[in-house]
Amino acid sequence: MSAPIFSNHGCRLNAYETEAMKELAAEAGLEGAVVVNTCAVTAEAVRKARQDIRRLRRDNPNARIIVTGCAAQTEPATFSAMPEVDAVIGNTEKMQPSTWAGLAGNFGTEPVQVDDIMSVTETAGHLIDGFGTRSRAYVQVQNGCDHRCTFCIIPYGRGNSRSVPAGVVVDQIKRLVQKGYNEVVLTGVDLTSWGADLPGAPRLGDLVMRILKLVPDLPRLRISSIDSIEVDENLMQAIATEPRLMPHLHLSLQHGDDMILKRMKRRHLRDDAIAFAEEARRLRPDMTFGADIIAGFPTETEAHFENSLALVRECDLTWLHVFPYSPRPGTPAARMPQVDGAAIKERAARLRAAGERQVARHLAAQVGRAHAVLMENPHMGRTEQFTEVSFDTPRPEGQIVPARITGARGAQLVAA
Repeated sequence: MSAPIFSNHGCRLNAYETEAMKELAAEAGLEGAVVVNTCAVTAEAVRKARQDIRRLRRDNPNARIIVTGCAAQTEPATFSAMPEVDAVIGNTEKMQPSTWAGLAGNFGTEPVQVDDIMSVTETAGHLIDGFGTRSRAYVQVQNGCDHRCTFCIIPYGRGNSRSVPAGVVVDQIKRLVQKGYNEVVLTGVDLTSWGADLPGAPRLGDLVMRILKLVPDLPRLRISSIDSIEVDENLMQAIATEPRLMPHLHLSLQHGDDMILKRMKRRHLRDDAIAFAEEARRLRPDMTFGADIIAGFPTETEAHFENSLALVRECDLTWLHVFPYSPRPGTPAARMPQVDGAAIKERAARLRAAGERQVARHLAAQVGRAHAVLMENPHMGRTEQFTEVSFDTPRPEGQIVPARITGARGAQLVAA
């Protein structure tokens, strides 16, 4: 028999949990299995998961196929009905050693193990140290979401928001620094809701300041996707005063039109997004932004869409994640009047083209500048703003090296 094969879909948090599952499966002695960790963020993500399962069955005809992740949590019947699938386990169950012990020792007794995710009150954020490259580690500090955006199925896959206590996070980051990591990225489903369920209801800015104070040897700290309307004063203070907090924020914006934002049940308006970007850049002039934007949300007109295009310029967004809207069964948006598929595709293409122009502008502005680059491999690293930099001569992997930018090639900067 052989060690399990793992196939991961979706976000960084899923990838983090896949690494944790590898350890749990190994400890349980699970052999001869294929584990697929699915994503449910779009209908396309679910389709790709099903496609991957069929491919993995063809490639591994005698393996037991175990399906987990957000799509398994929200659509267990969909996956259990697939003839290729032997077991379906939920997002809570996949983090429990007893689940893997059962799969290893008595496979098949419960082919579907998916409980009510809304009853979960804790998150297993401490299961692994150091998922990521040799240079950068990802630390899960939060899971779940208390908000109910009309397009989103993720709360039903992840449950309500729950936080890893600050002391656990700090201890984990200390261990990572001792292992030689030069950068840590804080991750979660709704990162800016961190702390609301903890005693005293601390905020994300409190956690960031505490990490930077108590782990003075950590060279670089990043925070992943945030909801700008939830950013607290301490986080803004950290942006202004803490050079070890990297000047790159990925914003969950979703749209640039107030009417569509209301129909999405978002908690901000376009002026809120613009004001946040302006203030963050005032406090930290080298700040760059990424953003999630949905094209073709139900009822979106050309005028609505033009406001999203304008927002790219008005917030000076650099790294765009463009999502063509696809209806998710069980969400309010799926019952709204839908936009024609061809129009959705065309608008998504225009948004991506706008993003490419923004990247080109950003790259051109860096030529001649000096950056501290964290090397991900001997010939590529990333700046403080997360921009890729290519080196013709090798540099030490995992180290932060000084670089003078000499040009750009494709979507990368080039350094001497």
